[in-house]
Amino acid sequence: MSELLSYDCLKTLWFLIWGLLWAIYFILDGFDLGMGTLLPFLAGTEDERRVIYNAAGPFWDGNEVWLITAGGVTFAAFPLAYAVMFSALYAPLLILLFALIFRAVSFEFRNKIDNPQWRFLWDCFQFLGNAVPALLLGVAFANLFQGIPINEQGVYMGNLFSLLNIYGLLGGVLFVAMFSLHGAIWLGIRAEGSMHAKGLAAAKGLWPVLTALAVAFLMASAYYTPLYANYAYTPALSVIPVLAVVSLVLVRFMLAGNMLKAAFFCSAGFILFATFFGVMGMFPAIIPSNITPGASITLAKAASSPLTLSIMLAVSLVCVPVVILYQSWVYSVFSYKITKKDLDSEHSY
Repeated sequence: MSELLSYDCLKTLWFLIWGLLWAIYFILDGFDLGMGTLLPFLAGTEDERRVIYNAAGPFWDGNEVWLITAGGVTFAAFPLAYAVMFSALYAPLLILLFALIFRAVSFEFRNKIDNPQWRFLWDCFQFLGNAVPALLLGVAFANLFQGIPINEQGVYMGNLFSLLNIYGLLGGVLFVAMFSLHGAIWLGIRAEGSMHAKGLAAAKGLWPVLTALAVAFLMASAYYTPLYANYAYTPALSVIPVLAVVSLVLVRFMLAGNMLKAAFFCSAGFILFATFFGVMGMFPAIIPSNITPGASITLAKAASSPLTLSIMLAVSLVCVPVVILYQSWVYSVFSYKITKKDLDSEHSY
């Protein structure tokens, strides 16, 4: 493999794979995070809350595999970037981890005791376990886009509160809105009756909010980040934000026609291209420094050896299609609408 691809090509390829894995995670777990965030706003009865749980239930744990994969690729392909990232972003990543743990537990514990207060407690954990990760992921990636304060030794010179800057918080709110729209569409696909109508109405209501936030984020990126430098240097890259805009516009048209599956794929396209807008803007840096540009963690500094990258590529070409086939089968099996009969099943959440 190393004979077929040069070291520079391997590094670039794994950088693109790294970005793609994060985009896949945002697309797949994004609708889970979005539905959980919308739980207290859309579900007014016990059955409506259970519809949201069961719309996410068969998928959330498989979707989280892509988060582990993205983190694993960061560790294996770019170990220096992994070390700096998990040191600099230690506090938000730890909060993210605990939020996801409580989200997982809420699925299993909610119905263990037939008590309204007990179920309310776990509904709160379900909400926080989805809304908090959505916010933190946006804050983390927005800070990566603008650069974080690391010195020449890769030591983080800030703290948790320095990450909560204007641009970082804007990224966090953008991610919450993006995932909420994605989740509302998925709820409309999986639910029937009142929850189908609520999902569709929420998606239509969230679209202008997300559009306004996306425009604000693009404008803020020009002021707070160097992302546009790569686009000015290589104009062909401009197709990425253009496709993001087209995907977002198509979401609105699909929602107007009640074509929810098409709207979901367009929403997924928006998430994909929005992610790559930032990833390609950072290239070749994985963790830009906003203190000293020379301190940025780039592909040249962070990449593993050619042998490691080659072996990883060979393994990925075998294993990733298997994972995709399995998840496709899961989505096919649970593609039906959630009915009252499904909620009465002993296997439902």
